Amino acid sequence: MKKTSRARRFRPVTALSIATSDSGGGAGIQADLLTFAAHGVHGTTALAAGTAQNSLGVWAIEIFSARFLAKQIDAVFADFHPSAVKIGMLFDAPRIRAVAAGLKRHRARNVVLDPVMVSKSGARLLSKAALESLRRHLLPLCDLVTPNLPEAEALAAIRVRSDADRRLAAGLIAELGARAVLIKGGHARGGTVRDLLFDGRFFTEFVAPRIRTRATHGTGCTLSAAIAANLALGRDLEEAVLCAIQYLRAGLARGRFPGKGWGIPDHFPKALDSA
Repeated sequence: MKKTSRARRFRPVTALSIATSDSGGGAGIQADLLTFAAHGVHGTTALAAGTAQNSLGVWAIEIFSARFLAKQIDAVFADFHPSAVKIGMLFDAPRIRAVAAGLKRHRARNVVLDPVMVSKSGARLLSKAALESLRRHLLPLCDLVTPNLPEAEALAAIRVRSDADRRLAAGLIAELGARAVLIKGGHARGGTVRDLLFDGRFFTEFVAPRIRTRATHGTGCTLSAAIAANLALGRDLEEAVLCAIQYLRAGLARGRFPGKGWGIPDHFPKALDSA
């Protein structure tokens, strides 16, 4: 009898999340992995820190050594060769420099940075001294940076109050080295949300009705992870951003409230539609 050949192993598209653990499961590494899984992308991780938090707030933060962070990045790239990298909370300058060195060492591609600075509860997650390190060492390695309005102000070092300010801020952030900038409009007032994408040459605005919900914990993590997943799957930047916005909006429309405080987007909204 003829021997049957061994079935070819399925190798999924892989993405790497370099961020911090959220013990409440709503943001950080946990939100990234859920988002990757929803897109059919294998998620790998490199943790910069862990948090003790729940839906009411952040209780404590434990930072991992820059050396250990670098070893996690090296371990992932040595085996999985991720097609995209999402970066979240890094907390301070030593970890920022370790991540930048790792991205250079492995020639990482499709790098998406969510410049997390303050938690939903108001806890500072990026030291003021680390901001300059992020601007100098990390932004030049990013294919896309996704600040909200306060983060855009910090990165661009200007006040953002008008549409013209947003365009100026996007240009200033791009001048720091980022290949593209998505300034999110969720923090602005009004019945619509305007997300502004600057690809280094042209501006594209994504406008949609605001979804009124308290399920907003981890939305920045989810959006940036969804963009990274779509880039890993081969979509171009504008399409990846549009798909990610649509994914997040679907999740917000089906918000979940697992604890007594904040709620989170549903990371698998399509599964409910097909059930």
